[in-house]
Amino acid sequence: MRDILERARPIRLALFDVDGVLTDGRLYFSDDGSELKAFFCRDGHGLVMLQQTGVAVGVITGRRSKAVERRMAELGIDRLYQGCRDKLPTYEQLRKELQLDDRCIAYVGDDLVDLPVMQRVGLAVAPADADRRVVAQAHWQTPSAGGRGAAREVCELIMEAQGTLPH
Repeated sequence: MRDILERARPIRLALFDVDGVLTDGRLYFSDDGSELKAFFCRDGHGLVMLQQTGVAVGVITGRRSKAVERRMAELGIDRLYQGCRDKLPTYEQLRKELQLDDRCIAYVGDDLVDLPVMQRVGLAVAPADADRRVVAQAHWQTPSAGGRGAAREVCELIMEAQGTLPH
């Protein structure tokens, strides 16, 4: 665990996938075809707390969803990138814009599309129920599943490493 805390200490930007990380990965569609998503309140509060410590938070997702747009706005997350089938160019753009070294960035992903970014960052995290090939590449795996506390655990890990975790 000491190695993980060392990796978390310099994090200045934490990036999250949506489906399977901020949600449980299931997709719900209403009769009119609109997409519905369920977000875990404690994950959201963790994202807010992390931002309050000065760590930037962003979301890079392959799908497009108005529900995601609304939830991120509620949480004060303006670094939202949707429709990114290849997430690496968006990651590179953000890294350059914020003038950050890879080791200062964390990424939380659960599926194969996340691997190119996870292989670059200083702290790569997979939720408990992530694809086994993603888990094999992650520096740390959360005790909780995606959409059920994984994001909160990542936020608290970073805050613990940086001495900003509320008691």
